[in-house]
Amino acid sequence: MTLVRAVCSTLWFVTVMAACAGDGLFAETAEPSDVVQAVDPSDGMRAELDGRGDIHRVKHVIVVMMENHSFDNYFGVLPYAPGSPYHAASSAGCGRNDHRCVDGLACQVDASGAVQCSNANLDDDGSTVVAFHNANRCVQPDLDHGWVGTHREVNFAAPNDTRRRRPMDGFVRVNDEIEQPDTGESPTEDETMGYYDQTEIPFYYDLAQHFAISDRFFSSMLGPTFPNRAYFAAATSFGHLTTADQIPPLDGYKPINGTIFDLLERNGVSWADYYTDVPQGASFRPFGTTVIDPHFLPLPVFLAQAAGVLGVGDLPSVAFVDPGFGLLGNTTSSDEHPPTDIQRGQAFVSTVVNAVRNGPFWSDSVILIAYDEHGGFYDHVPPPPAVAPDAIKPGQCADLSNPPASLQPGGGAECSDNLNGDPETSVVVATELCPALAANPTGPYPAECAKFDQLGVRVPFMAVSPFSRPQYVSHNVADHTSILAFIETLFAPHDHLTERDRRAYNLLDLFDFAHAPSLATPVSAAAPPLVDCTPPG
Repeated sequence: MTLVRAVCSTLWFVTVMAACAGDGLFAETAEPSDVVQAVDPSDGMRAELDGRGDIHRVKHVIVVMMENHSFDNYFGVLPYAPGSPYHAASSAGCGRNDHRCVDGLACQVDASGAVQCSNANLDDDGSTVVAFHNANRCVQPDLDHGWVGTHREVNFAAPNDTRRRRPMDGFVRVNDEIEQPDTGESPTEDETMGYYDQTEIPFYYDLAQHFAISDRFFSSMLGPTFPNRAYFAAATSFGHLTTADQIPPLDGYKPINGTIFDLLERNGVSWADYYTDVPQGASFRPFGTTVIDPHFLPLPVFLAQAAGVLGVGDLPSVAFVDPGFGLLGNTTSSDEHPPTDIQRGQAFVSTVVNAVRNGPFWSDSVILIAYDEHGGFYDHVPPPPAVAPDAIKPGQCADLSNPPASLQPGGGAECSDNLNGDPETSVVVATELCPALAANPTGPYPAECAKFDQLGVRVPFMAVSPFSRPQYVSHNVADHTSILAFIETLFAPHDHLTERDRRAYNLLDLFDFAHAPSLATPVSAAAPPLVDCTPPG
């Protein structure tokens, strides 16, 4: 790393340092049944499957990606909420055509209305920890959601074997080791097993109970924020495994096949990334002291464009809208990454959704709300296999930063070092999970070690639109690249970035483009928390 490079990257470093800091049953869990895995990302489904009517009635796609919560952590008890239109899955899962079924936690509701769940994980003392309602909106310290830790959460005994066996049995023990060591056991001490309900996130429960959701939407890889957001932008993490790599080269990372931004531009599709403190797209485009990509615009511009205010420019075809990632510390964060109060993020999403719902573009818009990864929170559904996006292996980063050298395994930018100065580089992290790789980190990748051929832990996903099927649960397997596939199906049907987005399910069963059944559905609002529990820092 040169001094010039480090100095020129200072703004980026300050901007993103706070963005992602720290970024089951104890018996073998049965594989998800065929009825709930109707479509796998590796089976080539890119046709307009299940979509009714003409998708081209959609003129605007707005994507909001929040941070660090699993599906069970947010929607595990959705079917048990008072007045819920949904019912819980049976022991065999949800039927493929039962779209009022939510595959959440296994619970009972007693006469007083209290929910008691039976999903559990082993603790390090041999006892069991059962899923519980957690009223703490500001979980700290942060839970383990790294490449190594997540594989151990999915399969504690054999973390390199998660593609074949995924008992989801290591959440408590992994987090007891480092992140949240036991200080005297209590039923609510192991916050990885906690879940929220309509009490903490009423706006999200309201959206989920009126519009469309998926209970088979997974993060793209078993790991942390940066590589998962790389899949969201480039349909690959191009070998990266750790959020320590989030500070890019001066002109951004350069994936071999480009990014969704490049794809949109070569197809003449307008786009913008609206930021609260830093745009997530800054990993791939300039956002510095002297050069800022013109597609990066402050959040108030989006709110004005969505409202149809004259003189602020047109709402683009594709809008990425980012929460506050913590540029100035916890005081400005709204991404729901612990320990930020999750009601801050809920208020942010409410502002975005209501701006569209109450503006002139509602009738032709789709809002997609997702979470980048599970944040170390428990989920009971095993992450399924997936097609590898490319030939790049974990910790053997390759890109176009300095070809031909950067096209070789391990030759990509920020792979064996990073501008964060963090010793936990992608190469180091890869060898921690796969010790056999240490003998030759750029050589043949050991066959017995985990690869990029599996999805990550399940996360919440909501589709809010006039075209959303009301009170609908999709059971088709999807991931972040499914959002890319939706955008590509709409605007660039013959284009893609990698094998992952080319073969990803494109989410169309969540919509009815012929009838716009949710056009008149009202949207509630969420205010910031009355008492904000976010710690200073």
